[in-house]
Formats: sequence, structure tokens, C-alpha cells
Amino acid sequence: MSDFDVRTIPATVHGRYLVRDGPPERLLVGFHGYGETAEAHVGELRQIPGVDRWTVVAVQALHPFYMNRTGMVVASWMTSLDRDLAIDDNREYVRSIVAQFPPPRELVFLGFSQGAAMAYRAAAGSNATGLIALGGDVPPDVVDSRSKLPPVLIGRGIREEWYTDEKLQKDLRFLREVATVSTCVYDGAHEWTVEFRGGRRISGSALTRQQVD
Repeated sequence: MSDFDVRTIPATVHGRYLVRDGPPERLLVGFHGYGETAEAHVGELRQIPGVDRWTVVAVQALHPFYMNRTGMVVASWMTSLDRDLAIDDNREYVRSIVAQFPPPRELVFLGFSQGAAMAYRAAAGSNATGLIALGGDVPPDVVDSRSKLPPVLIGRGIREEWYTDEKLQKDLRFLREVATVSTCVYDGAHEWTVEFRGGRRISGSALTRQQVD
């Protein structure tokens, strides 16, 4: 294929997101992990203490695929192919979703696994008031941009095999330069756990044990 040029062109696609209306002054936007769905993510978000005091959005990744031969449709945020273009597409996708709501007083982005990178990208340089990253690292493009981030909470299971302690420590070295950051290392693997939620409540500075006003 050496005699073929690679060219790209913008195309319109339709993304889907799930919404549970709540107080308009608080907006929580969540991003699922690789091979998951917005519906699966909703199941996790609804278990966070105090989440009923927020408008909650679960965003579905733009790249659906069939999970093995089960016929179940899941999704991925991106691959290495045309990665930079996919990053730009995803950022614009999230901006368009947030713009569908009245400007909130508190805006928190939350991502699990591959969705954690999306949470970082959405929050970087935005007016977000909090960021929660569970089982996923800071993507290189956010590190390179060195954009200011809101207060960050990182969750990691002690039996985590992908988001290792080495990756966590690397992220902390960067994040302490651009944000206030706290961690929750819990007894678990690459997963949500009751211990991670731990009676915490969402606030503009990620998760706290204090009641949302």
C-alpha cells in the first residue's frame, strides 16, 4: 500500500448517553470502561451515597462492537489507530453533552478503567469542580498539555493488575503539580467496591464523607 496516501475526513456520528434528572446545579458525568456500556455504568453510579442530589449522565463510548459471540453490544473509547483524531472527537462529544444542561454550580467527571482517561480529558482546562478516576491512569495528552485540573480523587484496588502502584505513583507526581489530589487504596481488584464508595458522598472536590449541601 506504499502508493496509497492515508487521508481522513470528519464524519457525523450519533452518540448516546443516559440521564437521570436531578438538581440542575450539580452535574455528574460518568465514563464506563472498555467493553462496557452506559447501562452498566449507571448501575455503579446509582450506588454512590448522595448521588440522588445530582443530575447524573452516563456517556456511551462512540465505538460499539459485539462482545465475542454473545451478540451483546459493548463499546470502546478509542484504539491506537488515528488516536489523536479520536481524542479530539471524544472531547467535542463530551463538550456537546455537557452543553445540553444548564451551567451547573458543581460539575464532576468520573471515569472507570479506560473511562478514567476520558474523565481526565474532559476535566482538563474545563470549569469542572471535581474529578474521580477509578482504576485508570492519566493519559499522555493530558500530561503533555499540563492543563490545570480540579481536585482529583484516585481509586485503586490493592489487587489491581492493570493500574499498578507504579502507575499510581507516576500519576501522583504529575497531578500534584496541577491539582489537589487524594487517593483511596481499597481491598479489591480492577473493580468498583463497597469499600471504595465507603459511605463517601460526591462533592465538587470529588468524593468526601461529608453531606452534600
